[in-house]
Amino acid sequence: MTQNIKKKNSAKAAFELIKPNLNKDTVLGIGTGSTTNFFIDQLNESDIDIKGAVCSSISSEESLNPSIRVISLNEVHLIDFYIDGADEFNDRFELIKGGGGAHTREKIVASASNEFICIVDESKIVTELGAFPLPVEVIPESRSLVSRKLISMGGIPEYRSGFVTDQGNHILDVRDIDISNPQSLELMINNIPGVVDNGIFAANKPQIILVPK
Repeated sequence: MTQNIKKKNSAKAAFELIKPNLNKDTVLGIGTGSTTNFFIDQLNESDIDIKGAVCSSISSEESLNPSIRVISLNEVHLIDFYIDGADEFNDRFELIKGGGGAHTREKIVASASNEFICIVDESKIVTELGAFPLPVEVIPESRSLVSRKLISMGGIPEYRSGFVTDQGNHILDVRDIDISNPQSLELMINNIPGVVDNGIFAANKPQIILVPK
């Protein structure tokens, strides 16, 4: 079974899981990435009538069928289901996200959701987070300052050259930083002046992780 088929199966499982609860008042949260794109395909091919979707990126907004209304988070009180992938996850459901550079908005949408469903394949499971470089979104003027702070914490930051987030910021991909305590490190990095948010999802963990068989 190819990786794309596994991703598609995971996305289909998520759609089938929430389908009985979708109605004209439902607001969906849609993440970003290759696995989430398969979920978007499932949604686009269905004839289900929902209120609309809050997306974590411009890319996801543009992938939705025009019949599905794109809603700003400021327009809604609560998102019913948030569907998104991950770059890594452990057995405590802690994640690393941000390979696509959308982790800040992903974290915001996840925190506003009643239920976060993560769709992945088995290649994403790890014993300890950190094999995948940790993305840190920074205000451009603070990039060097934040890099020095991350180096002092034991990390090796690399500027994601040529990439700008939907918020107009830069990404530092950090290798070799100790993520044995994800929740503590998430807060520590976010307390560095100039950091917008980092890709550790320990405070905003999914309730369900779907791994295809």
